[in-house]
Parts: sequence; C-alpha cells; structure tokens
Amino acid sequence: MAEKIIGIDLGTTNSEVAVVENGRVTVIDVTPGHPILPSFVGLADDGSILVGEPAKNQYVLYPERTIKSIKRRMGSADQVEMGDTAYTPQEISAIILRRLKAIAEAHLGEAVHKAVITVPAYFSDAQRQATREAGEIAGLEVARIINEPTAAALSYEANHQGHKKVLVYDLGGGTFDVSVVGIEDNVVEVLASHGNNQLGGDDFDAKIVEHLVAHLQQQGADPTPSRKAMARITRAAEIAKIALSDQPYCRIEEEYLLEKDGTPVNLTLELARDDYEAMIAGYIDETLEAVHIALKGAHLTVSDLDEVLLVGGATRTPIITQRLEADLGLTVRAEVNPDLCVATGAAIQAGMLAGEAVSAVLVDITPYTFGTSALSELNGMPYPFTYVPIIHKNTPIPVTKSEVFYTMRDHQEAVKVDVYQGEDPDALNNITLGEFMVENLSRAPANNPIIIQFALDLNGIMQVTAREKNTGLEKSIRIDNVLTRFQEGALETARARVNALFADEMMNAATSTEAGSGVTDQQLRVQAQALVEKAERLLDNASEDDREEMINLIETIKDALSSGNYDALAEPVAELSDILFYLES
Repeated sequence: MAEKIIGIDLGTTNSEVAVVENGRVTVIDVTPGHPILPSFVGLADDGSILVGEPAKNQYVLYPERTIKSIKRRMGSADQVEMGDTAYTPQEISAIILRRLKAIAEAHLGEAVHKAVITVPAYFSDAQRQATREAGEIAGLEVARIINEPTAAALSYEANHQGHKKVLVYDLGGGTFDVSVVGIEDNVVEVLASHGNNQLGGDDFDAKIVEHLVAHLQQQGADPTPSRKAMARITRAAEIAKIALSDQPYCRIEEEYLLEKDGTPVNLTLELARDDYEAMIAGYIDETLEAVHIALKGAHLTVSDLDEVLLVGGATRTPIITQRLEADLGLTVRAEVNPDLCVATGAAIQAGMLAGEAVSAVLVDITPYTFGTSALSELNGMPYPFTYVPIIHKNTPIPVTKSEVFYTMRDHQEAVKVDVYQGEDPDALNNITLGEFMVENLSRAPANNPIIIQFALDLNGIMQVTAREKNTGLEKSIRIDNVLTRFQEGALETARARVNALFADEMMNAATSTEAGSGVTDQQLRVQAQALVEKAERLLDNASEDDREEMINLIETIKDALSSGNYDALAEPVAELSDILFYLES
C-alpha cells in the first residue's frame, strides 16, 4: 500500500487537513463535526501549549501569550513573543502543522510523514522556504508546495479535460487575493495574482464591532477599556456576520456586558443585512478593483473567463456574489465549501503524488433555483410577479436561506406566498411548487417586514415559512420531492404541452372518437386541455373575428370538460383545431 500523503491548507486565520481515501477526499474533523482549526497558538496558565479554538478563546484576554496570523510573518527575520520566550514564525507554524499531523494520524490510524502544503500565489521564495521549514520542524516531509488558487481550482476541476480560464476570488479571515488560473488537461497554472494581505473577514467583523461600540457609547457606556467586554463583543460580531449570510436580520444580545455606576449594562441590538453590507461596501469595491488588475496582469478581459470560483469563508456574504456577477456577467460557483476547497485541492494533489486514483469532489447541490415572487421592476416596468430567488442553483444542501419583503399598503391584513422553481426573471414562466396565505397581520403601516425562509434538506423536502417580523406571526408549508424532475401533476402538464404541438392528430382523434375508435376519456381530456392551452397562447395572433370564435370554442370545451360530457368535445375540438391550423400556416 502506498504511503499516505496529506493535504494541508495552512491559513492566516484557519487551517485544515485532508486526505484521499478510496479515491475520495475527506477533510478531517478537528473536533466532531468541525474540520476547521483556528490558526492560533498560545500558552495556558500552567504553561502548556494551546492550539486552535482554546488559543483563540484566550487571545483577547491574554494577547501577550497568544499568537495569531503568523502566516503574515513567514519569510521574515521577525521573532514573536509568547510568554517569556521568543519564537520564529516557522516554529509557530510548525506547532499548527504538528497539531494537524496528529489529527490526520488519529483519523487514519497510522503515522503520517509527508504533506502537500498550500501557500498564497504571491508568496516569495523566502516565504515558501519558510513554509517548507515549518513542515520539517513539525516532522513532515513537504512533498510539494502548491499555490492556493491552484488547489482551489483542483477541488472544482479534478480530472478536467480541455482548456479553461478561471478567476479564483479568495477572501479569507485575514487576507484577500484574486488569481487568474489556466487549466489545460489537468495542468493548473496561475497566470496572474493581485490582492491585499491585510484585508479579510476579520475586517468585516471589525466594522460590526465599531457599530456595537458606538451603540453602547450612545447609551453612555464605553466597553473599550474592558478586555473581557471587547472579547464578547468581538465574538458576537463574528456570529452576527455569519448569521447575516443566510438571513436578513440578526439580533445581538450580550447580558451584563459591563457595569456603569454599579448598574449592569446589557447589549441588545438588531443588525440588518443591508446595514452590514453598507459598512463593508468599501472593502468589496477594493476587491473588485483587484479583480480587474489581475485580469490586466494576465492580459485577459472578462470575456476570456470561463468561470469564477469562490474561496474563503468571508465569500459567503451575499453581496460579494451579487457584485461579482453584476461586474463580470458570469455565474459564480461556490458549490464546494469555500472554507475547505483549498485543503481539498491540496489532498487531491497529494493523492496524485501518492499514485492514487482521485475522483472529482462530490457535493450534494440543488440543481434548481427556488424562490418567490414580489412586486418589483422587470424590463424597466413595475411587475407584480418578479421572480426573487432565495436558494440559488448549485447551492450545497442542506441549506436554509431567508429574505425580507414588505407589505404594500397600510393595514394590509394578508400576504400570499408563492413558491417557484426555475431561472426565469418572470415568476409565471417558472414551475409553481406551492402557495399559502399569511392572514391576520397586524394593523401596521405599509412596509411592514415579512421574512420568507426556505429550508431544503438532503431528501428534497422544502419547508417554506413566512413570519411577520414585528409580531412573530408565522405560517409555513412543506413541499416534498422538490429535487425530482416532475412534481405531482407536472408530468401530465408536460404531456399536455407536447400534445398541443400536434393539433392535426387531435383533430383526427376527435373524428375517430366520433366514429367509436375507442379513445379513452382520459386521452380526450388531456388532448382537449392541450388544445385549449395552445389556443390561449395564440389568441393575440388572431384577428378580431377569429379571436371571438376561439374564445367561444375554448369556453365550450372547458364547459364540456368540467361537466365530464366528453361526447360534446368532438365538434368544438375539431373546429378549434381548424382555426389553429390556419393561424399557424
């Protein structure tokens, strides 16, 4: 058996380890259900080494004995103080790598000696050498150092045949970089990179922290002198940022945060996604500028790109996808977990080096977009059935997403929620999956917020919930099998649509029925429904006289269908078929 080679994403904020097993990549859990190791190293009260979450938890309270973001110092001659001892960046990185090595060994049940480690594309030779030395200090032979965008591209495009130009947009916790990558028959090459190694999700957190501190200061309480209070605010800000990726509002509550004049000060504040996105808009602008600088460096234009891949947990913020798609005119891919795709790619490269057959990464995704409809602008005009996607196509499942909508009138008592599947901006051109009413709304002015939530599980069961934000009034619907090709009734509708294309056969069928050909009532009903549907589509093309006759015939057919009088169908079906034949010819 070939020796296992592990893949490691040694990140500024977080790190992960992965391995190929039986041809598939496994990102190994650090703790049950959690494969991410925070890139923090610290000393506990008793002098023992803390790595990961325990070190992160003590950072704000004891920064003098905790180290973070050591990756930014790799390749420098700097030393960092931890307790009473100075360490090189390689030594601190080695502590993280050693922990990841131990996690992999515990999972595999065997010793691990080799690893593929990823680095940013902009890393210099000195930084790459320092990373290799960190691996050796940790007891690992570094089989290869590969670029992070290369690893990300591999996670999406393992075993790719043909030629592609891909933009990799990597926004992690502490750094941002964008790379243009060329893929040619499984060979991945970075053509150009640009970024900012001082920009990341931590800066998004800092904007929320500023907002929370300002809120408290307006109440006459200043938390900044208290390390403990600031630690809690920082953690609350990170949790809020994550929550706002999937919902339009987040309530932040921290009880007894500090004291003022002997009285407890509590933090209670609701943060809207729109407000949060406004806070970070300047950062997003900077990343989009970097995209075009990277394209220029690769001597390419937007039209040369085939795909855009998202990497890094901070890319879950919805405004990033929206701005990228609007700017580039390409659908962004994010079906591989953006936190884990670099480690996944590193493991794929490691598996290839070990001579293992590596399959493409399998991810459960929704093949369709699901959403609702609302009054908005379509083609420059107000339209009441504008499609509003909530769960986008290719989203990994299970998934829960929500958006906020607003009532149109003062004292509006009810709203209707329609659920659609499809991609057309006109909701009526998509497939209707269900509908329900939320009644007895409060007597509120117009713009009363209603939160619509879609939750889709691995079994294709969709739970759609509408909640009046101010009162908590809630109504929901469950829709089964939304991932199957045809819903209940949809197969019959599809059959009717196809039958409508064959008006002549329907006329003949009606004639033969008159002669007692044995056509079943069910067949007659479907044929007649299809003919009516086709006629209604062609009404606008008919002259005034023909239109009036068509409407009369349509009503006659509908009356016969509703009463079950199939014997009365032959004559109107034949006449309507004749009119449609002449209309189309």
